[in-house]
Amino acid sequence: MQMSFLADLASGTASGKSWPRWAALAAPLLLAACSQLPRTPASAPEPSPGGAFSPTSLLALRPEQFRSTVGSTAQAQDRWSTDRARIRAASAQALAAPQDGAALREFAQALRLVAHYRTEIDTARPALLAALPALDGQPADVQRPLLTAAFTLYAVDAAPLLRPLLPRLAAPREFAIAAYALMQTRQPADLALIQSQLAQRDRDEPRLQALALAVAAAQGVPQAARPPLADLLAIRPGYPVVFSFQRPGRQQMGLALVRQADGRFVRRPDGGLFNIEQLALSSSGLPGTITLGNTPQGLFTIRGAGRAASNIWIGPTPYLHTKVPVEASVAEYEQRAPGPDEPAWSLDRYRSLLPASWRDYAPLQEAWLAGRAGRDEMLMHGSTIDPRYYVGSRYYPGTPSDGCLVAMEYWSPDGVMVHSDQIALLQAFAAQGRDRGYMVLVELDAAPTPVALAEVIQSVLGAEARMNGRR
Repeated sequence: MQMSFLADLASGTASGKSWPRWAALAAPLLLAACSQLPRTPASAPEPSPGGAFSPTSLLALRPEQFRSTVGSTAQAQDRWSTDRARIRAASAQALAAPQDGAALREFAQALRLVAHYRTEIDTARPALLAALPALDGQPADVQRPLLTAAFTLYAVDAAPLLRPLLPRLAAPREFAIAAYALMQTRQPADLALIQSQLAQRDRDEPRLQALALAVAAAQGVPQAARPPLADLLAIRPGYPVVFSFQRPGRQQMGLALVRQADGRFVRRPDGGLFNIEQLALSSSGLPGTITLGNTPQGLFTIRGAGRAASNIWIGPTPYLHTKVPVEASVAEYEQRAPGPDEPAWSLDRYRSLLPASWRDYAPLQEAWLAGRAGRDEMLMHGSTIDPRYYVGSRYYPGTPSDGCLVAMEYWSPDGVMVHSDQIALLQAFAAQGRDRGYMVLVELDAAPTPVALAEVIQSVLGAEARMNGRR
């Protein structure tokens, strides 16, 4: 893109129930894509035996086959200019009428663009702050994007306005988003306010359960140690598994490895372990139980591959169709045909799919809570988003999403793919002719650097030895 375009980007940045017993002991669901913009549902995967997304077809993919759904560099710049003008217009309208529902709905879409491009942050700030005091009078579909922006972009400025607003937010999701934003002050009084409000609300609600864990962690409640990683890497023998290792907060690039159904991790042609960079950060940075939040930790089922119907930011490369509980049936999770009397989902059913040493580790239950909260379509996919929007961020060159796991892809100025880690991931997963299996996302220790292979390689070797009888 032209240097003036990049310079502009840089200048713009800028009830009487008791809590479940396990919640009191659990580790936090940490605070912290698939586009940042309105989308239509992804297309369903085609059956495994044949078709465009069969294992055989996936293994034949080559980068030069694909053209960016965003278009050329010049077309992307035109879109950016149009979207930037939309942000400015919507911000001005919302500032002039901070309680007008139509103006706020358009402003909500503009705030999605602000988060997507990381531009015009200061332009949108006054309108967002003007809308917050009476936001409880707006419907949830207006509250959510504005509170999300408060969390992501304006937490410090929004905190004095969120304190009186918080008790007036009735819906669990919107209350939780506001609470997470207020938690960023790290003030004991704000944590106490959130805790007192939680005591008055539905304690079985999954988003509020996750919020309670986060509050407890922020107050210094001791957290359980992470169980042995080698145990987790031996999960679900007989199925291919993608392992995505991420940092708490998702501000650094993660790392993905693939284990085959036979228990061996995929190797490169030179014999080294196959691995790619992968980012599980959403543009909002919200926790995994919240709409458009980070990808939750836990066990996902993979139900083949597919292609996004109209989401230009995911791009044309097939995705792996990862699902959480409730979104997927028990039968889909257990990789079997459904029976006449299918069991209902329960926490114990989900825990039974995990290694014994990991069943009481609460962070790995985040996927279970996310499914109960209604999250879906958190896919593993590529990206057409220009990484240069995020120059200077700790996760650069990663591109955030709306809760998906994003592999790096690069495109020529005229929109032809020149490199795809997503294709490499698809082919590693389907290498033995299967496209059904699992994905596990787990956070490793906090660090200012991307996840490195050195952090997991000994556990990989241990898991391989165990699964192949070489203890």
